[in-house]
Amino acid sequence: MTRRLITSFSNETVKRVRSLRDKKHRRIERRFLAEGLRLLTEALDSGHVPELLLMASKRDPHPLVDRIEQAVEVAGGEVIELPEDLLTKITGKDNPQAVAGVFAELATGLSRLDRNAAPVWLVAHAMRDPGNLGTMLRTGDAVGAGGLILIDDCADPFSVEAVRASMGAIFTQSLAQAGWGEFLDWMRTPEQGSPGQLVAASLRDAQPYRGAPYVGPCFVLVGNESRGLPEEYELACDLRVTMPMKGRADSLNAAVAGAVLAYEVIASFDKG
Repeated sequence: MTRRLITSFSNETVKRVRSLRDKKHRRIERRFLAEGLRLLTEALDSGHVPELLLMASKRDPHPLVDRIEQAVEVAGGEVIELPEDLLTKITGKDNPQAVAGVFAELATGLSRLDRNAAPVWLVAHAMRDPGNLGTMLRTGDAVGAGGLILIDDCADPFSVEAVRASMGAIFTQSLAQAGWGEFLDWMRTPEQGSPGQLVAASLRDAQPYRGAPYVGPCFVLVGNESRGLPEEYELACDLRVTMPMKGRADSLNAAVAGAVLAYEVIASFDKG
């Protein structure tokens, strides 16, 4: 393991890590940044070791930080110590645990997924808010979903904001990105096992979401935050359900709607 002390923001390594806040550089480097002790601990527990560990040079001792540092050492990674204010500039947020890590980008191909590995999956179409995307990853972890599939032009799941909002689920949930046609072909292909059931919240020929006939593997489809799902996407669904709006709001936040529906799906499987 290599260990260095860096004190200058103009250092090339610091500038490279800082550049990972930008999507273009993340794609070039095929790396992403995660900050905070909880995120790095979740990563380690899920078998992901940072290639580069950043730690504040003046910090309180912590056994979890020691554990992460030892894992980096075993993996042949690098540890950099730097002033806390410099670490804050890199991550863009005050970091109470004074630790961050650089990870290799996770695989995102549909071909690596087994749709029968879990009874429920989450699918997001053109979701633009990285916070919502991270929340869906977190929901997936909570309900025991197989993972999150991003359809068409979604926010970057490896942005600092999405990773932070996932609360570590970026490391526990399988993640895939695909176009709509590719996704439908994959979900319906007999060689993949049981055909999946595609379900969406909708007002189009829909039935109440409670007590609806859910079948696993069930793919819960959530649309864009402002536009919802295109008509052709809704019509391609096997089941369309509606959620009652008893107040003045006419819809739920996209990530919240996905969570409510996912919990109803697994509740129906538990009853069955």
